[in-house]
Amino acid sequence: MPEVITDTSPLQYLYQLAQLDLLPALYGQIRMPRAVAAELAQGRVQGISLPDLTALSWMTLCPVPSSSLIPDLPNLGAGEREALSLAVTIPDALVILDDALARSYAQRLNLSITGTLGVLLKGKQSGYVEALTPLLDKLNALNFRLSPATRAAVLKLANE
Repeated sequence: MPEVITDTSPLQYLYQLAQLDLLPALYGQIRMPRAVAAELAQGRVQGISLPDLTALSWMTLCPVPSSSLIPDLPNLGAGEREALSLAVTIPDALVILDDALARSYAQRLNLSITGTLGVLLKGKQSGYVEALTPLLDKLNALNFRLSPATRAAVLKLANE
């Protein structure tokens, strides 16, 4: 099983969908850069519904040495930059990212990626999720950016 590193938004959306337990069920231990933890803490202070990291025994907080930080990734948040920087230091890592620009950089770095939709789809295929349609409807209500074409493709893959 690959080492799995997560960014902030997949944690947020999976938590808000009550599907956060998919991460340890599908991937075991998850690594989280300190910048992601900081973004989650800041969001909780602002009143956003986000997980309490102290309750997640399957989450490992990982510092990213400054020597590992990738300096030339403009327009990314600290969490995304640290997630990508951590991933390049771990062979065969899987990075969970939703941001299109971050995913583009990950592809350029030859990193394996998935996102909230990929986790939900894998959860459905593994029998942990009964139906994706209501979850995608809820994501839409949460202002998750999902094109009609991507929604249709995910539902087709899920046989829905």
